[in-house]
Amino acid sequence: MMIGGLVFAADAALHPPPKDERVITVGKALRQSFIDNFDEDKARTPSDVELQKMIDSWVASEILYREGKALGVDRGDDMIRDRIAYKLQLLIFDQVRLPQPTEERLRAWFEQNRARFDEPERVGFYLTPATDAVEATRWLEDIVGGRESEELRDRTRAILARPVTSLGPAFGEKFRDALLALPQETWAKLESKEGWHVVRIDSRHPGEPAIFENVRDEILRLWRTDEARARAWEAVNRLKASYTVRMEP
Repeated sequence: MMIGGLVFAADAALHPPPKDERVITVGKALRQSFIDNFDEDKARTPSDVELQKMIDSWVASEILYREGKALGVDRGDDMIRDRIAYKLQLLIFDQVRLPQPTEERLRAWFEQNRARFDEPERVGFYLTPATDAVEATRWLEDIVGGRESEELRDRTRAILARPVTSLGPAFGEKFRDALLALPQETWAKLESKEGWHVVRIDSRHPGEPAIFENVRDEILRLWRTDEARARAWEAVNRLKASYTVRMEP
């Protein structure tokens, strides 16, 4: 009986039961890795929507990997999972055939995605990061009084033609609103989500809406890219329908 038990144990170790290739498990550790890698500066954690997008992307990659292996695209190739998934992704994209869009459809897509073509409002400003509010106050007084030191000049950096839409994510909405409310070429002490700064607006350029005829070629190129990506995702989702995605608690 002991020998028989050892034989069965050895067989089980050498020939484990095959895994269900149609079940994809998204474990707690995997979800945590997405959260940890979302923001290297650890400024914030992803929202539920952002986390779900990362999970969906990983699940799609896992499906492409398994389907690619089933097709044998990994034969003679030692590459990692993402490399195999990428190979099948190229195969899927290669099979996408896009019709020529009508002028009406292209114009409608342009209006839905106008923000990608409009020239945004831009602002140029000087920014000097301070250790705290006290230092920012002292530096502001030195600048206004014409007593700025070499250290202060060295720490001041010029931010040129920055899109206004990028200020909120980078510095915080409160900082953005306060900065834009400043008279041009006036120094002030402002607090951002990064800390205190002494700032001065140097220039502002209003946004300019794009004209369809002037950017038609770029519109067509981006429409084709988006449409091909959407159709490729449809193909992945059709594959996904034959899998079970299990979320561990």
